[in-house]
Amino acid sequence: MKMIQVSDVSKSFVLHNQGGAVIPVMAGASLSVAPGECVALVGNSGAGKSTLMRMIWGNYLCGSGSIVVGGVDVSRAAPREVLRMRREVLGYVSQFLRVVPRVPTLEVVAEPALAAGGGRAAALDKARALLARLNVPEPLWALSPTTFSGGEQQRVNIARGFVHEVPAMLLDEPTASLDATNRGVVLDLILEAKARGAAIVGIFHDEAGRAAVCDREIDVSRFAPAECA
Repeated sequence: MKMIQVSDVSKSFVLHNQGGAVIPVMAGASLSVAPGECVALVGNSGAGKSTLMRMIWGNYLCGSGSIVVGGVDVSRAAPREVLRMRREVLGYVSQFLRVVPRVPTLEVVAEPALAAGGGRAAALDKARALLARLNVPEPLWALSPTTFSGGEQQRVNIARGFVHEVPAMLLDEPTASLDATNRGVVLDLILEAKARGAAIVGIFHDEAGRAAVCDREIDVSRFAPAECA
């Protein structure tokens, strides 16, 4: 069984401010990820790695083909189905933390578990454990992470991404700019997620980290449209 299945996907962008010019960026993209497997997306800058991740997440619609995550065809699902999938099936650790200002860090981290219907006490306990493990100082937990340094925000974002144990995950540069200690913690979290059966798609410019956690690589460059190849 494949938890994530991308089949013959294409994507173009229309530049409405430039006379409706159409820019093809991807064609024939196909990949599958089984439970317990981590697949790295590789390729030169601009190859479409982030575009493919955003299509799997449902932020971008694909032009053709299908993207099925946990039985939900993201390319055709209604918005409410995509939102449910994000709560229950697919987690996403992006490069940037985007949260409502003034919400305490502990609540920010616990929110995905609460949104999925978990008990408040258990969600907060898991959030505390992850923040401690990622070496975010406890005095900061009551403050909004919008005031934190970039490295602290990244660790909060990672804790938030792992607080609810979903069966599939997207990881966008999860070890970027981290010191050796916290980089090791993140790699351990990924290995633990794999061990419990999570299917993972990630972008890792950290080659050593990629080698430590990924089972195989997909070169997104091979999905370039013929006119762009």
